[in-house]
Amino acid sequence: MPGIDESKRFIPVNIAVLTVSDSRTLANDKSGQILADRVTGAGHNLVARGIVTDDESAIAAKLREWIADPGVDVVISTGGTGVTGRDVTPEAFASVYEKEIAGFGELFRMISFDKIGTSTIQSRATAGVAGGTYLFALPGSPGACKDGWDEILKWQLDYRFQPCNFVELMDRLEERGRRARADQV
Repeated sequence: MPGIDESKRFIPVNIAVLTVSDSRTLANDKSGQILADRVTGAGHNLVARGIVTDDESAIAAKLREWIADPGVDVVISTGGTGVTGRDVTPEAFASVYEKEIAGFGELFRMISFDKIGTSTIQSRATAGVAGGTYLFALPGSPGACKDGWDEILKWQLDYRFQPCNFVELMDRLEERGRRARADQV
């Protein structure tokens, strides 16, 4: 049965929250605030928070900045995952991924279906890994951020969650990169 193994100690993770929007500011960013509150409420470290416009290159640049920062373990974004012309978050994320975590979007849509029915098909939530950093893109609605955190990320970013979780893999995310660098020497 999945759950928290109380015999293990909690390990806080360093998380950055990114809002993708042409209109939001930190003052009116409900979805970003929900994620920030849930991150800190769970005992993790909110190490950065930012807002970028719905622009693929701006999103990718911010992701690369945080991927390069050894103080950021996880980036969670909100916004820009729909199907309109301005929704380019999944494309920006794909441009920086080394590996996609395909099941994340599938699981998110399954959870979302129970709440909004077939409208979940309009979400292109996605996740992946780059430079040893986990990247998660959630839709921009407050409800979607709550669902993504409460039903998936809260558990997968808790080292005590069993049978497995993303935190226990963190020190192994760059194995291939380390091997490739060693081969070049």
